[in-house]
Amino acid sequence: MELHNGTGQPLSLPPTTCTYKERFKHIILPPVYSVVLAAGLPLNACVIAQICTSRRHLTRTAVYTLNLALADLLYACSLPLLIYNYAQGDYWPFGDFTCRLVRFLFYANLHGSILFLTCISFQRYLGICHPLALWHKHGGRRVAWLVCGAVWLVVTTQCLPTALFATTGIQRNRTVCYDLSSPALATDYMPYGMALTVIGFLLPFMALLACYHSLAHHLCRQGGPEGPVAQERRTKAARMVIVVAVIFAISFLPFHVTKTAYLAVRSTPGVSCPVLETFAAAYKGTRPLASVNSVLDPILFYFTQKKFRQRPRKLLQKLTTKWHSRVAEPLEAECLGPGQPSRLPLSSGQQKALQLQAMQKVQVRSPQTPRAHLHHHHQHTQPDS
Repeated sequence: MELHNGTGQPLSLPPTTCTYKERFKHIILPPVYSVVLAAGLPLNACVIAQICTSRRHLTRTAVYTLNLALADLLYACSLPLLIYNYAQGDYWPFGDFTCRLVRFLFYANLHGSILFLTCISFQRYLGICHPLALWHKHGGRRVAWLVCGAVWLVVTTQCLPTALFATTGIQRNRTVCYDLSSPALATDYMPYGMALTVIGFLLPFMALLACYHSLAHHLCRQGGPEGPVAQERRTKAARMVIVVAVIFAISFLPFHVTKTAYLAVRSTPGVSCPVLETFAAAYKGTRPLASVNSVLDPILFYFTQKKFRQRPRKLLQKLTTKWHSRVAEPLEAECLGPGQPSRLPLSSGQQKALQLQAMQKVQVRSPQTPRAHLHHHHQHTQPDS
């Protein structure tokens, strides 16, 4: 175990004197962040593009999802710096301001995602359990945008101290970017870190559990509305509950549990460096899981929004139809011959028949056979196998 500045101070001193050996970060974090960047950036960009192109049919849930995708996209844009930092063994050459910005974006994305997922869940709860309530009907998208503005304000206020505590420092003669705070500010960061966990995670999580308990009770009770529309709404709500529960179980819960334990141990004097490093490794090992929510959030969007899930399929079918029509037009003209009137638009079966005829004609032709005698040659010869 290395000690701070190589002074060889005893392990009974406050834990701020410890310098960790965290080689696992250099092995795990760069590939995980690379995958999150490669998947999260295009997925969230597609979500934003699809929602913006359907503004006429924009629902309140889509408004919350749009803001959720924006938060994920901003975080994904900061990942190249973190990938370089951990690939170079915790070397940060980008300056103090960029260090603070990257740490702020991580926690703003984390707590913004939690609050926007809570808004989506609460909106689904209202739609299923109180569909006829007047206070729910009034406002529409305007209320959703106001709620999103309030969420961004709350998230910025919550996470702004993160940018104040995060800073650069020198360890092993290298510039590093501290995640939570510098070791000297560990005791000062403790109250803020705990408050951020309670306000930014625990309270929304408890509200989410209350919504899901009422929603599950409503979905499982007998005598509810019947019919395909009601069944579709119940299925969509059940899907959302499952996916959001998975996101919280994978990304948010392990991270906040290990972070809380690490903060408690780090601010306690007299903790040995091996114990402190164990808690630090557990906390930092869950950071990739917290980043994965940038990929899971757009999956939630496509999994619970049927009309948006069908749109890429329809676009692909439209592009395929256009490609087939462009291929079939020259083949049709060649089969009709010059001077003959064009036909009506062909069906897919007719287009395949024309393509087959064209392939057979290409096989019949030979480089040594003049084009003028092609028809006579076709009557007496068979294509080469």
